[in-house]
Amino acid sequence: MGRINKGILGGFSGKVGSVVGGTWKGIDYMRSKASRTNFTATDAQLAQQLKFGMAVRLVTSMSGLVAIGFRNYATKQTGANGAVSYMLKNAMDGTYPSFSIVYANVLVSRGDLPNVLAPAATMGAGNQLTYSWTDNSGVGIAKATDQVILAAYCPALNQCIYTTGSAVRSALTDVLDLSTFSGQAVHTYIGCLSADGRDIATSIYTGAITVS
Repeated sequence: MGRINKGILGGFSGKVGSVVGGTWKGIDYMRSKASRTNFTATDAQLAQQLKFGMAVRLVTSMSGLVAIGFRNYATKQTGANGAVSYMLKNAMDGTYPSFSIVYANVLVSRGDLPNVLAPAATMGAGNQLTYSWTDNSGVGIAKATDQVILAAYCPALNQCIYTTGSAVRSALTDVLDLSTFSGQAVHTYIGCLSADGRDIATSIYTGAITVS
């Protein structure tokens, strides 16, 4: 039973029908009574929850990168949310409960800036991953000063190492130090970002590599 504290126009405490009243920090409030439910998720709902969790786990490891890489596709959402949405639609395989991530379909950046041509990633001495590419400055809006994005994701550790701008498009090569991932398998990516940060290239998968 509810109790009126300050006359008929005042607030009340307790429960009246489906309405609960109370006071918080001197402020009277009313809210709907929570309904009891014995909700059981369907297989489809469980499948979506599992895929969502897998996508969030990966994207969280590179949240700083996708905040930049997906910002042009983050309408009314964060770059990380945009990356998760893309993964769910394009980078998941299998059937419940045995889903897997198709790393070749994962993007670390997305946009209309032309990416470099013929990129390759090769493991070198000292756990140094060497990237090489062809300069295609002048194609569309591509410029020699565009900053190159390098990224390597390690599923076993759920960690991502990346750089944005340690080299430019015209440099033709750059190195990513993967000492932290010694002995682990990684998936590698390359992208581009204009010097003013406005234009972004859709990343390219440069393969799976085991760090020596």
